[in-house]
Amino acid sequence: MTINVLLVEDQKLIRVGLKSLFEGQEEIIVSSEAQSGKEAVEKFKISHPNVVVMDIGLPDISGIEATKRILELNNKAKVIILTSHLSEQEIIDALHAGACAYVMKDISTDALKMIIKTVDQGAMWLDPQVVPILREKNCGVIPPRQMSRAMFKEQHANLTQREYEVLKLVVDGLSNNEIAQELTISEHTAKAHVCNIIQKLVVDDRTQAAVKALKEGLV
Repeated sequence: MTINVLLVEDQKLIRVGLKSLFEGQEEIIVSSEAQSGKEAVEKFKISHPNVVVMDIGLPDISGIEATKRILELNNKAKVIILTSHLSEQEIIDALHAGACAYVMKDISTDALKMIIKTVDQGAMWLDPQVVPILREKNCGVIPPRQMSRAMFKEQHANLTQREYEVLKLVVDGLSNNEIAQELTISEHTAKAHVCNIIQKLVVDDRTQAAVKALKEGLV
């Protein structure tokens, strides 16, 4: 099934560049475009896209406000914030507004395509640069849930103590190499632990593992 995308970006050069990423594809197509927040809301009403890819800095209302208005029209709408802004408040406001993903513009083409597909399927995705900010502030975007060690073992008995240690470092945003140095293990072993964690938590990647860990109070 084709994923129809509404692309919201005020800078024409960036908008054209993003649109070109999906040309010739059947899985994802940019079916409509908008240059402002208000236009995005109007285009959403008309085109009913599967996914909205939204910039924050727009000339009239912000991408965050546009996201709120779109979610008011359809509370099942799927909005991906694609931005160069790493402001703590904007991250929190965007997720409170109902965005399914917060993605930095330096992301790779393949990763963006993957995010669009997973968000369309109902997943949430946070850029690795965003996770530590939310974890530190814990501002209610990802609700805290205190879990005792006994409860943790009961609910996640298949996660070993070492994997739990690795998971905490994944949440902190460490790479496989950094995890290896922190735990005095080889990078290959660190990568294997991360792969096992992803499988055991039934998620698609390390970022989703971190998000799940935060949501469920695992760390």
